[in-house]
Amino acid sequence: MKKQRAFLKWAGGKYELVDTIRRYLPEGEQLIEPFVGAGSVFLNTNFKNYILADINHDLIALFNLLKSKPDLFINDLKLLFNRQNNQAEAFYQLRDVFNGSKDQYLRSLLFVYLNRHCYNGLCRYNNSGKFNVPFGRYKTIYFPEKELYFFAEKAQNAQFICAPYQKVMKKAKQNSVIYCDPPYLSPNESAGFTAYYSNNFGFEEHKKLSQLAEKIAYKNDIPVLVSNHYTDYTKTLYNKASYLYRAEMRRSISCAGEGRKKIDEILALYKKS
Repeated sequence: MKKQRAFLKWAGGKYELVDTIRRYLPEGEQLIEPFVGAGSVFLNTNFKNYILADINHDLIALFNLLKSKPDLFINDLKLLFNRQNNQAEAFYQLRDVFNGSKDQYLRSLLFVYLNRHCYNGLCRYNNSGKFNVPFGRYKTIYFPEKELYFFAEKAQNAQFICAPYQKVMKKAKQNSVIYCDPPYLSPNESAGFTAYYSNNFGFEEHKKLSQLAEKIAYKNDIPVLVSNHYTDYTKTLYNKASYLYRAEMRRSISCAGEGRKKIDEILALYKKS
């Protein structure tokens, strides 16, 4: 199966780890992802249907629009991808338009524009809910047309919802499989990348997530796979899992290319034997 890239750049995206995740994901009819992000696992698996969720309203609204109006949306989006808009002044003007707009269609177009033009493709909002990632200064910008169309086609078998993970995981029925890709704890277990959209996802939330995974798997007989950094803390955190797997993945932990190093990842599978 040829690997498909997401049309969005995404911190913590799972494109590089997809083959490993596929190997450990149990079979089922439906895949539920409470932290869908850019959707690399969704795009590279073959379940009959999907429930894909995130707490980022802009992200879910974008996915629903692309699913329902792919041709119109992609053609309108293309108009934003030109040399003139790949300049700092235009970027900050369009970022201001995004932050001031309540028009969801316009926000969705600008969300993709900002994602492809901002620094490192980060998605970050300030305490007032304003997108605040600076201009990325790329020489050229790739317009992900074929990735957009692939996503839109596959999305016909998916339901996108904006909801917290607890609510999403409770939607699982027999023949569902759950894959959780929460904002990771940092490899050195200090602050790290736990600020996700407008909520913090710290130690307490990771603990609650592991307990919910355990309950759903062992009481309801619905398998749950969770990923995170491989550390002494996460090995303890997931010690009730049926299986713990270790995988290596290149992660950007420095903005300089030479600062990028491989950090081991943990995949914890909760599954009733």
